[in-house]
Amino acid sequence: MRPEWPAPRPWLAMGLAVWLAACDGRVGMHFATSTPREAYEARLRELGLHTTALGRDWAAAGEQALGAPVAVVLPHRELRYLDPRQAAAVAYRLSLERGQRVAARIEVADTQPSDLTFFLDLFFLPDSVTPPQPVASADSSAWEFEYVAMRPGDYVLRLQPELLRGGRITLTVSAHASLEFPVAGMDLGTLRSRFGAPRDAGRREHHGVDLFAPRGTAVLAAAAGWVSWVGTNRLGGNVVWLRDARYGRRLYYAHLDRHAVEEDRWVEPGDTLGFVGNTGNARTTRPHLHFGIYIRGEGPVDPYFHLLEPTGRLPLFAGDSSLVGGWGRVTSSGGRLRARAEGSAPPIVALPGDAPVQVLAGVGPWYLARLPSGKEGYVSLREVRPLQPLYSAAVAAGSVLRSAPGTLGAATESLARGEVVPVLGRYGNQVLVRHPSGLLGWMGSESLVVSGGGVAGVQ
Repeated sequence: MRPEWPAPRPWLAMGLAVWLAACDGRVGMHFATSTPREAYEARLRELGLHTTALGRDWAAAGEQALGAPVAVVLPHRELRYLDPRQAAAVAYRLSLERGQRVAARIEVADTQPSDLTFFLDLFFLPDSVTPPQPVASADSSAWEFEYVAMRPGDYVLRLQPELLRGGRITLTVSAHASLEFPVAGMDLGTLRSRFGAPRDAGRREHHGVDLFAPRGTAVLAAAAGWVSWVGTNRLGGNVVWLRDARYGRRLYYAHLDRHAVEEDRWVEPGDTLGFVGNTGNARTTRPHLHFGIYIRGEGPVDPYFHLLEPTGRLPLFAGDSSLVGGWGRVTSSGGRLRARAEGSAPPIVALPGDAPVQVLAGVGPWYLARLPSGKEGYVSLREVRPLQPLYSAAVAAGSVLRSAPGTLGAATESLARGEVVPVLGRYGNQVLVRHPSGLLGWMGSESLVVSGGGVAGVQ
């Protein structure tokens, strides 16, 4: 339907500044020229901490996370451990449709301090080569925020604690409708005609959605705002225009049986504007509401995702929470590392049996794991076990433990000839062992001898 636009109203100019400030969806977010994270970085520079190893690592962690976000499917809930001894940051790539409201919430364990500071920043990804564009930041003292996407596409949500802070957290990210449903007691199951459907033998397109309901069902304000026009036109019959005060969307209600509101009135979500009917060019159809959304400079947009309240359940983590933030081991039969926490996601790489993995997070029936090579992805809970000794072996000659497999890892501890160490896992020709001090480290399997004279890792 192509509605007939109401005549300009003098008060609209007064609301233009509000619309310009709000049309990008930064609701409940930080509006200052510098984000809370940028302000924190400025304080680090003032104190001279930005030149320390820890300060540099903290800044680099934020950039590295932004460049390598983990793909998630909404709704998403994960248990994660952020090690306060390390500069940590994590980022999540998520897809949003225009009009969806994304909500993020951080919960901490009761044993954690209540004054923890987390920096939550949201970025839009225009394409694969353009750098991420910052669109919103949460107040650093808030552990939750909401944002309405007025541009469809991929976004990145970055989470980073302040220096030397962290702990076990639960992060929940979900997508919701950004408008209240405009027909009382109904939902999108009543939709019978989508946006863009051909009209008049293809001469025009449907510029809204048709929501069917019994005649006389209350038609409701989908957002708080001003009723800008109440009247009648040829196509829509009895119509109401509502200006969404927060985002500047122009909401169009048509085919009303009768009006129940006056012009220039402020309404709240759920207030009655009229009643379902079939006036205008809908007089030969069953009663329904034609609902349209118009964006300044763009015209009509599809209302579907503005109204869609997803029914997907948040995944409940069913794994071993004690593994999160520590090490686990792939089962002897091996496993698969996947790009997303979905069984249908294509495998990134096959996991060798008994390979040690760092368990970064728990998501539903999955662990988010990091291989010794640094590659990250999701592994089924069934394919990871606690890091218990596989066997014990003696050091064949004096050797050192390293922080990572191979000679690139920094030396952390020394081992004397004949010392016996438990072997916890193996990856290629490298094994992960526990030093008598309790420290974990890597060494070449050729440096160890198991009972009977065999080389460690060759079983």
